Amino acid sequence: MSSITDERPAASPAERRSLRSGRDAKRAARAARAAVSVPYIKRAIPRFEVLTEDGLETIERNADSILAEIGIEFREDPEALALWQAAGADVQGVRVRFERGMCRELIRKHAPREFEQVARNPARSVHIGGDCTVFAPAYGSPFIHNLDEGRRYARLEDFQNFVKLAYLANSLHHSGGTICEPVDLPVNKRHLDMVYAHVKYSDKPFMGSVTAPERAADSVELAKLAFGPEAVDPASGKLRTMLVSLINVNSPLVYDSTMLGALKVYARANQATIVTPFILSGAMSPVTVAGTAAQTLAEAMAGMAFAQLVNPGCPVVFGSFASSISMQSGAPTFGTPEPALVLYAMAALAPGSRWATRSS
Repeated sequence: MSSITDERPAASPAERRSLRSGRDAKRAARAARAAVSVPYIKRAIPRFEVLTEDGLETIERNADSILAEIGIEFREDPEALALWQAAGADVQGVRVRFERGMCRELIRKHAPREFEQVARNPARSVHIGGDCTVFAPAYGSPFIHNLDEGRRYARLEDFQNFVKLAYLANSLHHSGGTICEPVDLPVNKRHLDMVYAHVKYSDKPFMGSVTAPERAADSVELAKLAFGPEAVDPASGKLRTMLVSLINVNSPLVYDSTMLGALKVYARANQATIVTPFILSGAMSPVTVAGTAAQTLAEAMAGMAFAQLVNPGCPVVFGSFASSISMQSGAPTFGTPEPALVLYAMAALAPGSRWATRSS
């Protein structure tokens, strides 16, 4: 009686060669797809003007009034106050007031309109500014969510996995920064593992740490080790811009010593900073879009101008995080139209923008 068996005859040498060549072809196809990914997107969509020039002028005038009449506090940093005093600002205690147009002029005079953030793989270097759009992963999530465990605090393994996923995603041009917060590591050491993960598991551009000045300095040193001799631009003798890092304003109208210290480290090393007021309107700013836009402009210009006092010509990015809170519950709200309007106004009013150039 015959029996049924799952055993198959051994593959012949010719069949094994065919299987290997099939796998090799698939690997080559995957590699080819990865190679054609673009490092950034060139904007081709026409701009839609939401505000008139009169409206933009009003917001800019109000921002100058905030800087001249109320001022910005630079706390626990005597060097920052001394730099502003030497530049001609009015320094009273920790509060600094600026002549109208002073901050914008410092930015226009020194900060580059556009710059390149280099990557370890030169094909993945990104162009910041102009009509270029660079997509990066989200920043600062304390939790992760998976199918096996649900929602929990993030660990280093999660951080590494997100870096790998961002590296594999052709639609993401940048490795990001604190994609999630690995709480299984001590706060004073986790930045080393995070920056190392960006270097080890990706060859895209990445961000540095800003949670303390010494951690910013560690980020610069790690980047120099990763880039080697290519870290220095032979033409200028300066460090290339390898890092773009986030500097948050302690809204309303305050820069604290942590952010100032990190900003100074990066500016002196010719590394870029995204100077970003962190505003929930109704709590940290006026409840109106116009009032929030004016405050955002004032706070960001003060930080970007300060970077130019530290190192004229260092790259800076005008950042904005604006949302609102519920006036009934006090809870933050997201996905509403108001933050988009604030972002539009900031793009139009940024020093060096088309409108700002016309109005100067």
